[in-house]
Parts: sequence; C-alpha cells; structure tokens
Amino acid sequence: MIISDVHTGIKKNKNRKRVGRGVGSGHGKTCGRGHKGAGSRSGHSKRIGFAGGQMPLFRLVAKRGFNNNAFAKKVVAVNVGTLQKHFENGSEVSPETLKRIGLAKGSYDFIKILGDGELTSKLTIKAHRFSKSAQEKIEAAGGKIEVLS
Repeated sequence: MIISDVHTGIKKNKNRKRVGRGVGSGHGKTCGRGHKGAGSRSGHSKRIGFAGGQMPLFRLVAKRGFNNNAFAKKVVAVNVGTLQKHFENGSEVSPETLKRIGLAKGSYDFIKILGDGELTSKLTIKAHRFSKSAQEKIEAAGGKIEVLS
C-alpha cells in the first residue's frame, strides 16, 4: 500500500444516493431494493434481530435464572488495616472523611468496616455496619464505634 492512497476515495460529506433517476445512474428501476419481498415495499420496517422467517436467535437461546443486581444495596467495605494507614491516633472516621481520602468513592448505600489487618490507633469510627472482628479490634485498641442509621 502506498501512503498517499490511504485517503483516496474517502469523502467527508458524501452526496446522498439519488434513486429512481434511470438505468444509467445505477440506482434506477428497483432503486437498490431488489425484486419483490417485504424490503422492496414501501412502509416496510424490519425489527432488530429479524432472521428472515426462521426462529430468531434471541428466541432460540434459553433464558434461565434471575439477577437481582439492579436492586441490590451497594456496600463500601473498608478494612481496619486501611484505617490504620490513613488515620492518626485519636482522629474521627466518618463517611465524609472516608470520601475525602478516597476510600468511599461514588454512590453507596452503606459503609461496612471489616476486620482485616491490625489496628493500634484509638479511633472514633462512624459507619453503618461493622463486622464482629472489626468491632473487637476497634474496642481492643481503645476506640469507639458509632452506628449510623
């Protein structure tokens, strides 16, 4: 391929196809619609997935199961080990501070504190839910828990 041939024949604004202007135009007589059949008639509209009279693929494939993903509550999980890294001793952890740091991104329904990692800092943590192990680790470090509604 020659590099100068890359753009030949490509028009930015194409002229529309003028049909029904005689045989010499290349779009005369049937005007590019072929002979007979639904596609040649006026007012015809073929729906997406139409397979020409045979059973459409969409109807052939078995549909099983149910997914409740659209209605499920979105929970942001934060580990106590992560809180240890980002917060100093005696500080308060709330949904606003977690959002500011970038640990609770986007929209969510609940923040849940999980017990993975070690916690030595005395923190006051406000969240919607706490795992049992996280609750034990926070209280063992001398911190407080506030459950948000």
